[in-house]
Amino acid sequence: MLATTMIRGFAFQPRYHLMMMMPRRSLMITLGSRQQEREPTKLESLPPEERGRYKVATIPNAICAARIAATPLIGYLVVQHHFTPAFALFTIAGATDLLDGWIARNVPGQKSLLGSVLDPVADKLLISTMFVTMTHAGLIPLPLTTIVILRDVCLIAGGFYKRYQVMNPPYSLNRFFNPQVSSMQVVPTMMSKINTVLQLSLVALSLASPVFEFVPAANDAIFALGCATAVTTVYSGLQYASGKAIKKL
Repeated sequence: MLATTMIRGFAFQPRYHLMMMMPRRSLMITLGSRQQEREPTKLESLPPEERGRYKVATIPNAICAARIAATPLIGYLVVQHHFTPAFALFTIAGATDLLDGWIARNVPGQKSLLGSVLDPVADKLLISTMFVTMTHAGLIPLPLTTIVILRDVCLIAGGFYKRYQVMNPPYSLNRFFNPQVSSMQVVPTMMSKINTVLQLSLVALSLASPVFEFVPAANDAIFALGCATAVTTVYSGLQYASGKAIKKL
């Protein structure tokens, strides 16, 4: 009877009595967590129009992720000389590149800092994969592929270094890939956009050549397009190296 009375009395004690019976360290953790819940985070304290820049789950970002996921499959098809399905998938991938850019520019709340980095990464990954695999298949000359790959490797390394420069200590991988920490935005130059169009056009025409069995005159046009691609690749790479495409926010 006495034990039952003690249990009931303990069950109906006021809440603050229970808190006083908690160990001091547990009580501090509990109060600290409640205080943190009441304080707005850095992202929540931003205006709605500024907060949208840090979104991750957007339609353009999802499209970019799908394009990245499809890239190994397209490259595999090229290596296996399955040019018809490879050409079809590459055409779809190119269309999605235009689609995610249009959505980011015209649909409210779909433009993000992550997208400004993810979109060119998806493009470069696709183009680099196509150049390497098509060189293996004998569709694109090795010197041109070397120029394209070397430029993209330098851009990626330079981007990581620039990201490190705009960060404030402490340094960690979590903070390095957090867009809320010392944000920067990649703004493609006009020459870079022209170069991307030329690279995509060269890949598409070179890949379509064995599918549609182009005449020799078309091969001459492909050669001229390759020369223009080489020139714009080098020039746009120099523009990125000068820092013109990097904008700190």
